[in-house]
Amino acid sequence: MTGAPGGSPEVEMDKGMFGGLLREARQRSLLTLESLAEASGVSVRAISDMERGRSLPRQATLGDLLDALELEEDERRRLVRASARRTRRVPRQLPPDLTAFRGRAQALAAVHGLTARVAGQGGHVVISAIGGMAGVGKTALAVHWAHQVADRFPDGQLYVNLRGFEAEARPLDPGEALGGFLRALEVPSGDIPAGVQERSALFRERSASRRLIVVLDNARDADQVRPLLPAAPGCLTIITSRNRLSGLAATEGASLVSLDVWSREEAIAALAARIGEERCAAEPAAAAELVALCGCLPLAVAVVGAQLNAAPAMPLRTGVRELSETRWRLDALSAADGRVDVRAVFSWSYRALTPATARFFRYLAVHPGPAVSAEAAASLGGVETVQARRHLRELTAASLLTRDTEGRYVLHDLVRAYGAELLEQEKEDRLGAEMRLLDYLRHNARAANRFVWRFPSVPAGDPAPGVARVTIDDREEALEWYRQEEATAAAALRTLHDARLLRHRIDLTLEWVAYNSVTGRWAEEISASRIGLDAALALDDPVAVARTAAHLSRALVETGGIDEADDLLGLIMRQMHRLPPQEQLQAERHASRIRHHQQRHAEGLRHARNSLALARALAEPYEIARALAIVAYFLSVHGDPKEAVATCEEVIPLLRETGNRHDEAATRRHMGYAWQRAGDLTAAVEHYRAALRLYQEVLDDYNVADVLDHLAAAQLEQGDTDQARVNWTRSADLFDALRVARAGQIRARAEALPRPETRPAG
Repeated sequence: MTGAPGGSPEVEMDKGMFGGLLREARQRSLLTLESLAEASGVSVRAISDMERGRSLPRQATLGDLLDALELEEDERRRLVRASARRTRRVPRQLPPDLTAFRGRAQALAAVHGLTARVAGQGGHVVISAIGGMAGVGKTALAVHWAHQVADRFPDGQLYVNLRGFEAEARPLDPGEALGGFLRALEVPSGDIPAGVQERSALFRERSASRRLIVVLDNARDADQVRPLLPAAPGCLTIITSRNRLSGLAATEGASLVSLDVWSREEAIAALAARIGEERCAAEPAAAAELVALCGCLPLAVAVVGAQLNAAPAMPLRTGVRELSETRWRLDALSAADGRVDVRAVFSWSYRALTPATARFFRYLAVHPGPAVSAEAAASLGGVETVQARRHLRELTAASLLTRDTEGRYVLHDLVRAYGAELLEQEKEDRLGAEMRLLDYLRHNARAANRFVWRFPSVPAGDPAPGVARVTIDDREEALEWYRQEEATAAAALRTLHDARLLRHRIDLTLEWVAYNSVTGRWAEEISASRIGLDAALALDDPVAVARTAAHLSRALVETGGIDEADDLLGLIMRQMHRLPPQEQLQAERHASRIRHHQQRHAEGLRHARNSLALARALAEPYEIARALAIVAYFLSVHGDPKEAVATCEEVIPLLRETGNRHDEAATRRHMGYAWQRAGDLTAAVEHYRAALRLYQEVLDDYNVADVLDHLAAAQLEQGDTDQARVNWTRSADLFDALRVARAGQIRARAEALPRPETRPAG
């Protein structure tokens, strides 16, 4: 599907640029419009509209086109960047509708009756829960229904796979799902609160005046769903689950729709939609036996149809014979319904794969997240990304994979379970695949951090052979890579439990601190750092314990958890005698920061002086300058302000020699505070403004907000109430964007100031 034509001149320019690049790529590949359409599954008209600058593709459509063109990675990246829309639109998150959707007449009649209630008197919120066994087509029905009625909901569609029944992963946290919804509703990442309740409240607020479809797919239970329900009149919420979710009917008034397997007639019609009416009509008995072997389960019929479609000359009776030869059963499914032999269906599809793709499929089952990128898949399989894309196309053609709206690849949980069984049967190196995935997430994060983080990463060593490396050239690409893989990183940390991966989990946790910090993902950082700290304690690695505990305590401080941060500081201090001098220096520096947040300035000054002594013992000029700057800060808030100024004047030339504008900005801030304490407000404001300019140059929003807080306090002492209010408000806005707890206190200061009297005009 493609985006609608029309839009701003900027979007028109984007469309024209993308269209020209697409046409050039097609012509270089010696493909006509018709041959590209056939290879990609995208219509001739849609491709023509794109090439003429009338539309831009969705991510899944773009992936299909680029795969069919078989472009090199650099060309792919140019087209992906050219396709990016520069303006916000209503969310269109629904997966593509099945062109081969058949049957379900009774269920569709029931759900369309529910849709009519939305437009009825009072505009009720409709919540429908579609239940049924795995593979029965719950998602297909929900998506088909949503597409049919999408025009009645002009404010868009939201979709999330809640992963309620994946064998090796916990269900998706409602807070994570809400984060995706809020971003789709144009809430900046930094404005999204940390807690589930707060995110739920903000989601209801942002959806209050909209007519939306919300599809909550594969829900575990009612508790997972409730925070995700909009409360606005005119919204339609569709939930799918293997559980019946009777609690939603009782408390939320949900309508329950139960799905069983297809009838024999529906299953044959669905098979005919995939392989052709004439083929089924020519061998009606064989067609009936094929769907019977599938137990009339929609997922099984889809897989068999894909295989038969790939072999158009094969008689259906041959398919019956081959499918009958394998009588394995997927245990969980056979327990639910003994008529269904899905393992046999998957086996038939699997045996039709080329050997290399079959091996790739087995490793793909290791992926713990809801959707896998081509680069992560390549790392799991230990192959080049170009080769991985070929395997992914073959698996998609065999209906063993689908694509989501972002162009990533999705395994149905039954298919994943089957692949995991094969991996075990073949005695493949599962641990090696898990290591490659963790290395992929860590080493590419390290490359991204060159553009998003001012601190150097810990030396990484070499990744395992076969790990895909992503080319990242700027901050935008770095953040986009992080966004693409954030669900995979979280799932990998939660689910890859082998004790031999403890070091990999620690390293991954430490490398992703940068992204979580600069985007204000404090809740996610707390979760990840807890996992990293547990791994460090299990290995009894004092350096890893100190580092992970420091990152965890910092995230807790930013979200108001100062008491637990104090306990973690005690843990760090107990490691001191086991740490090398450089790590002792970092630990003392971190301790001074925690004491700063606790306003225990005497202790903070002691830790700062300890760090200075360690820096001088190491004879590292940069570390000496940083330590002096921190000492200067504590002198400015607790000691002699004149000594603080003198210390700052000693630090600034050292910092200029090292070229570190960030620490120079911090020292200017400390000088400002020292002069403020000394009573020279003019000098204080001058230094605060210098610090502000430097922090803005290095794109450090956190410290920009902090300096604005200090600057506003000095301006209030000068009697400039209006400017103090402006700067406190700016500070609170920035801290809100980073989800920092002190934002509320600063906003309260701004709002408490008297406002100027309104004078009549004239």
